[in-house]
Amino acid sequence: MPSIFSKIVKKELSCFKVFEDNKHLAFLDINPNTKGHTLCIPKKENEYIFDMSETEFINLMKFARVVAKGIEKSIKCSRVAVSVVGLEINHTHIHLIPIKSMKDVDFNYKVSFSEEEMINIAKKINDSITY
Repeated sequence: MPSIFSKIVKKELSCFKVFEDNKHLAFLDINPNTKGHTLCIPKKENEYIFDMSETEFINLMKFARVVAKGIEKSIKCSRVAVSVVGLEINHTHIHLIPIKSMKDVDFNYKVSFSEEEMINIAKKINDSITY
C-alpha cells in the first residue's frame, strides 16, 4: 500500500516542497517542532532506513546534508538536529529540525504556521540551498 509520502512524490497530494533531485524530495513537516522542520525522503518507497542499500542510504544522507546546510543559512538556529524514528509513516524519512535547545527535538512540542508562512519558509530554505 503506497505511503502518504509516495502520494506526495507522485503529486497526488501536495506539500511545501523545499528541494528535490531525481531520487529524493525534501518538504516541510506539516506538524513541525520548529520553523523550518523539514523531511527528507527517498522517492523510491522504502519502509525502514536500514533496509536501504548502502548506496541509497549514503545518497539520502548526502541529500539531507545539502538541505540541512540550506536550513542553517535561512533559519535562525543553533544547529540542525537529525532524527530518524520511522514509526509514524511507513516510508523512510529523515527529520531535519532547526533547534535552539533540546526542547525543540521533543516531538510532543509543536508549532503552527499559516499556508502562506509555510510557502515562504520553504522558498527561503530553497533559495539558500547550493547543490
